[in-house]
Amino acid sequence: MRVPADFYSPIDDYALIGDCRSAALVSRNGSIDWLCFPRYDSPSVFAALLDVTGGGRFRVRPAGTFRSERQYLPGTNILETTFHCSGGTVVLRDLMPVSSEEEKRLALVPEREILREIEGLNGEVEVEVLYDPRPDYARMRPDLRARGAMGLWCEGGGSALVLRSELPLELAGDGRSARGVSRIRAGERRYLSLTYNEDAPAVIPLLGEVARNKVERSARWWREWVARCEYDGPYREAVIRSALALKLMAYAPSGAIVAAPTTSLPETLGGVRNWDYRYCWLRDASFTLRALFALGYDEEAEAFLSWMLHTTRLTWPELQVVYDVFGEANLAEEELPHLEGYARSRPVRIGNAAHDQLQLDVYGEVIDAAAMVARRRGRFDRDTIRMLDGLGHTVCRRWREPDEGIWEGRSGRFQHTHSKVLCWVALDRLIEMYEKGHRELSVELFRRNREAIRAEIEARGYNERLQSYTRTFEGDEMDASLLTLPLYGYIEAGHPRMRATVARIREKLIRDGLVYRYEARTDDGLPPGEGAFGICSFWAVECLAKTGEVEAAAAAFERLLAYASDVGLFAEEIDPGTGAALGNFPQAFTHIGLINAALTLAEYAPERARPAGERVPAEKGSEDRR
Repeated sequence: MRVPADFYSPIDDYALIGDCRSAALVSRNGSIDWLCFPRYDSPSVFAALLDVTGGGRFRVRPAGTFRSERQYLPGTNILETTFHCSGGTVVLRDLMPVSSEEEKRLALVPEREILREIEGLNGEVEVEVLYDPRPDYARMRPDLRARGAMGLWCEGGGSALVLRSELPLELAGDGRSARGVSRIRAGERRYLSLTYNEDAPAVIPLLGEVARNKVERSARWWREWVARCEYDGPYREAVIRSALALKLMAYAPSGAIVAAPTTSLPETLGGVRNWDYRYCWLRDASFTLRALFALGYDEEAEAFLSWMLHTTRLTWPELQVVYDVFGEANLAEEELPHLEGYARSRPVRIGNAAHDQLQLDVYGEVIDAAAMVARRRGRFDRDTIRMLDGLGHTVCRRWREPDEGIWEGRSGRFQHTHSKVLCWVALDRLIEMYEKGHRELSVELFRRNREAIRAEIEARGYNERLQSYTRTFEGDEMDASLLTLPLYGYIEAGHPRMRATVARIREKLIRDGLVYRYEARTDDGLPPGEGAFGICSFWAVECLAKTGEVEAAAAAFERLLAYASDVGLFAEEIDPGTGAALGNFPQAFTHIGLINAALTLAEYAPERARPAGERVPAEKGSEDRR
C-alpha cells in the first residue's frame, strides 16, 4: 500500500534512546519506529521509519487528540514525552536501562530491554498501545504467542522478543500484532517492557517498583557519566547534549563509535543518496578523540583508539575505510526492495560499499588520533609503534595515488587535495612521536616524504589563478574539506592562502551560513541533490574563530544551534531552504563538529561564552500529533 510522503514524521521529530549497544528512534507521538536488536547494525525489529505501513512499530499515545512536548530528563538519555489532552495529561518516559557493572552482578538482566513508563499527571486519559513487530527488516512474519504472566513472545532465528505489559493487550486475529486501550488516572504509573534474549533461559524482568527502580538507576548512571565532563565553556548545554548523543553511538563492548544508528534516511527527499551509517568510519577518528579528550572522557577516547588499532590488524599495513563495531571488514552493500523507503526515498540499503574504496585520508586520521593519545600517555608499546610505522610506510608508498576521497565519491578516483594533506598529517605526527622518544620509527623516510607531499600540494593543490586551494590537483572546484587544513595544523588559518580559500568557499559553498560539501557541478557519480553538511558548517565556525573573526564565528555557531531538534539533536545534513533535517539521524560527525567548534570558541572567543547551562531557545511543542 502506497501512502503519501507526508505520512512520515519529519526526521527531527525523532529522539534517540539507547544503552551503548543498540538504539531506538522514538517519534513525537510516542511511536518507536526504528529499533535494531541486539546491535546497532543488527536487522531491525521496528522499521516504520523506512516503511510507514509495513515496517512495524511500538506505539504508546493518547487515544484522542493531543498536544505533545518532550525533553530528555536533565543530564540523561531518558526521553520524556508529555501529552496534553482535553481530559488530562500523561507523561511517557522511554529508555533502555543501563546500570553499573556492580549492579549487573547483583541481579539478572535481559540482554537488551526497552522500558516504557506511563504516568498520569492530572485528570484521566485513554492511552492506546500498538505492538507491531516486523523482525529482520520486515522480512520475517511474526507469530506472537501469549504466555500469561510471561508476556507476548515472538521467537525466531535463535532469539526471543518478549513484551510484558501492565496495560491489557489483545492479540490480532492473525497473531502478528497486539493492541489495547486503557485509562490512566492522575498518580498512576504503568509499565511496558520489551526484552531481547538470545541465550536460554530468557530473563523476564519484573515490572512495578522494580521497573521504577530501573528508571532511577539509569538516570543516576547517565548523570554520573555527565558529571565526569570537565568542560565549562561556552554553550555547555549543547555540548553536553552532543556528548550524550555521542555516548549513545559508542558500542560499549568494543569502544567503536558508529556514524549514526540508522540506515537509508535520504539526503534529499525522494532521492537515491540513502546509505547505511551503522558502522564505524576511521575518518572520524582524530576529530572524535579531540572532542572526547577535551571533555575529559579519556576512557572513551582510549577505547576508541584501542578498537581502531585492534581492528586494523586484520588489514595492516593497509587500512579499510569502514568496519563494523567488532572489526568485521566485509560490509557488502545490499538493497531491500520490499521497503518503500523514508518518504518513498529508494533504495533502502544495508551494508556499505565504501568499505571497498581507497581513501588515503584515513591514514592521517588514525595516526593523528594515536599522536593525541601519545601526548597524554607518554609512550606506546613496541607492537603499537611497529603498527604505526607500517602505516607510515604505506603512506610513503601510496600517497601519489588517486583515491575516492573523504566524501566517498562513486565517479572514480582523483588526486584529492584533502587526502594529500592527511597523508602529510600522518607523517608529521609520526615524526612528532619519533622526536618524543619513539626511536624505532623510520623517521628519515617519513621526513623526505612529508616534504615531498607538501611541495606537491602547494604546486598542484593550490590554484594561482583563483588564489585558492582546490578540491583536486590542477582543479578549479571548491570543497568544504579544505576547511580542515588549519584544523590539522597543515597551515595557519590566517595565512593568505588559507584566507583566500575560505573566502572562495564562502562564495561557492555557503548559503545562509550553511556549508555544502562541494559545488553542484562536481560529478560524484550520483544524481544531484543533497543538503548542506552539518560538520562542514561547524568547520567553518572554527576557521572563522581561528582567523580572529570571533564575533562572526560565535554568531554563526548560534545560527547553527537553531537547526537542532527540540531535544538538541542534529542529522547529517540540513536543507537551507526549509531548515529540515536530512540524512541519517542523529549523526555522530555533526555532534563531534559542534563540540569541537565550541572548544575553539572557548579558546578564541571566551568573552562570548554563555553562562553554564544557558539554553539557546528552540521551538517546542506539537499540536494534534495523531
